[in-house]
Amino acid sequence: MRERQRVEIVRNLLAAQGFLSIADLMAATGVSAASARRDAGRLAEAGYGERVYGGIQALGGAFSRRMAQASLETQAFDVSRTINIEAKRAIARRALEMCVDNDVIIINGGTTTFQMAEFLRNTRLKILTNSYPLAEFLIRETQNRVALPGGEVYRDQKLIVAPFDDDAIQHYSARIMFMSAISIGPLGVIEGDPLIARAETKLLRRADKLVVLADSSKFAQRGSLVVCPLSRIHALITEEAAPVEALAMLRDAGVETIVVHPEPRATEAA
Repeated sequence: MRERQRVEIVRNLLAAQGFLSIADLMAATGVSAASARRDAGRLAEAGYGERVYGGIQALGGAFSRRMAQASLETQAFDVSRTINIEAKRAIARRALEMCVDNDVIIINGGTTTFQMAEFLRNTRLKILTNSYPLAEFLIRETQNRVALPGGEVYRDQKLIVAPFDDDAIQHYSARIMFMSAISIGPLGVIEGDPLIARAETKLLRRADKLVVLADSSKFAQRGSLVVCPLSRIHALITEEAAPVEALAMLRDAGVETIVVHPEPRATEAA
């Protein structure tokens, strides 16, 4: 992860939480303890916080409000993608094992599907995505072919959402669609925003198989819009911390359920 990306993630987390330990910085950005300390020092020098023993603390008063306002547009995606990051990485790594060279796939925007980026560095795939951070990474860092739908930019979710039925993706045909969502329940894949739910439904119609990427937090009740029923899911990849009753629900519905075991990063004393 580049320094600019690390700084943006840490800024958003700091605005949301007020204090970050060195271990928090390591978990959020995937760097060593030494690099995390350097990042904390640079942020303090730039005025984004105060370096304290064991981490960095947000400044109080008007500056904190200004920093929170500056990061408002990116906080939803950037902060969410740091939560349960090792599980999301393990899920994403397993998802890529389902692909072969020259595959045509769809990757829906989301914090878990975004973790697939790192594992796409050396692949040769044709990828349609509505995630513009993922598209930017793929174009800059890989040799994969990339297609984007037309539409409006949703800044908080970092998505491109097409409001019309008649757009370029109606001519796309993919073997697999990889999707993350805000919730998975007995009724299926759940979203909260009607335009996002509609966009996902349109993408889903262009794929033969649906693979859902869901860490353990996605089995809490959230959202109210069903994107697709459980019967439409070919496979769901989750982590060992997923609730037992959720795994039973999926298997009872005939969903192939793959459980991965995240490997925590080694940490150094701060």
